[in-house]
Amino acid sequence: MPTFHSDGLELAYRDEGEGDPILLIHGFASSIDVNWVGPGWFDTLKRDGRRVIAIDNRGHGASEKLYDPAFYGSDLMAGDAFALLDHLDIERADVMGYSMGARVTVLMAIKRPQRVRSAILGGLGEGLLHGAPNAQAIAEGLVAPSVDDVVNPMAKMFRRFADATGSDRKALSACMRMQRSLVDEKMLATISVPTLVAVGTEDEVSGDLDALVRLIPGAEGLPIPRRDHNRAVGDKVYKEGVLSFLARRP
Repeated sequence: MPTFHSDGLELAYRDEGEGDPILLIHGFASSIDVNWVGPGWFDTLKRDGRRVIAIDNRGHGASEKLYDPAFYGSDLMAGDAFALLDHLDIERADVMGYSMGARVTVLMAIKRPQRVRSAILGGLGEGLLHGAPNAQAIAEGLVAPSVDDVVNPMAKMFRRFADATGSDRKALSACMRMQRSLVDEKMLATISVPTLVAVGTEDEVSGDLDALVRLIPGAEGLPIPRRDHNRAVGDKVYKEGVLSFLARRP
């Protein structure tokens, strides 16, 4: 997998296909392969005639691992995403993020809307305003001696997910300790790019979809029926909704 440098860090990415570029930013404890390749997003978007680019966020996947929470945060990851676009000489791209990646996408749309053709926020509703739920329990659960020592259900879910994907749990714990809300309602009201918000109807992590849609001017909502936070990622309704949105946006 190719790499580039951002903020002194070596980060991994994938770049495939031809056409209008779309940048994909994965969620917490995930990676390019887990969030986008395995669920079929690369194939789906390439078949739609798009150049598909994705980044392994700092501390995740094949990118450099860091153990100080100060090196994490959605604002820093937004900087990494812009650095990747610069590395590839891409002036403007559609951007789709999932969960933590949706936080990054929102910051990109707020900070430098001229670089973001449209924003697709997957797996994140009104929870965007409140930070990651159970953050402390998740951070502690990731570095607990055993998954059996983790009591909090959400922390146990992320611990099992991290173990299954072979992630660096110490790096993920540092990342989670830094997670906090970086936007408020006034900032969301400044978003000027076409925006789609897609959340599973059984998602107990993301927060209310419609509440977030109401805060972003002109945003569209896409409920993903009968899907929770993890199972929504590769859902057919999600994919079809994104392709329709991309076909209609200016």
